[in-house]
Amino acid sequence: MSRRYDSRTTIFSPEGRLYQVEYAMEAIGNAGSAIGILSKDGVVLIGEKKVTSKLLQTSTSSEKMYKIDDHVACAVAGIMSDANILINTARQLVQSLWWDKNHGGNYGGWKAAAVGANNQAAQSILKQDYKDDATREEAVELALKVLSKTMDSTSLTSEKLELAEVFLTPSGSVKYHVHSSDSLTKLLVKHGVTQPAAESS
Repeated sequence: MSRRYDSRTTIFSPEGRLYQVEYAMEAIGNAGSAIGILSKDGVVLIGEKKVTSKLLQTSTSSEKMYKIDDHVACAVAGIMSDANILINTARQLVQSLWWDKNHGGNYGGWKAAAVGANNQAAQSILKQDYKDDATREEAVELALKVLSKTMDSTSLTSEKLELAEVFLTPSGSVKYHVHSSDSLTKLLVKHGVTQPAAESS
C-alpha cells in the first residue's frame, strides 16, 4: 500500500504520513552516532565511523565532520548523499545571513544533542551528566564517555571516531579544528576510554 505514497517527500499517505521522511529518519537511526556538546569556551562534535571492512580503502578526509562557515560546523549521521545536500544548503544559508542585521538570523540552539544509533541512551547520559559551566576539555570527556557507553563496539579507537572542536582563540578569532588520529588516541588514553598501546621491545 505504501508504494503509491513513497516516491516523493511531498506526497502524504491517507494516514498523513510522509514515507520518504520516515525512511530518512530510519537511516539516521541506524547510522553511526553523532554528538554535539556546547561548552563555555566552544563546541565539541564527535562522530562514530562505521568501518564496513578492513579491506576497504577509506579516504583520509573527514567523513563525519564538515565545516559550514568560519564559525559553524556540523557532524552528520545517515545517508551521505542526503547529508551532502543538507551541508550545501546550510553553507548557502549561512552566506545569505552573513550580513543580517540580527547577526546571523533567528535560530534555536541545543546545549547537547545526539543522533544515530542508540541516540536515546546517549541523550539520557547527556541529560544526566551535562553541566552548563563545562570547559571544552570536560565536554570532550563527556562526549567520549557517551560514545564508549552507547557504541556497538567493545572498545573505542581513533579509527572508529572523528572529533572536531569550534572555539575562540586568545586573539578572538573562531577556529575549527579536527583532531588527527594520533591526537584522538592520546585523548582516548587520557580520559581512560582506552588503554595505551603496549610498548614493543
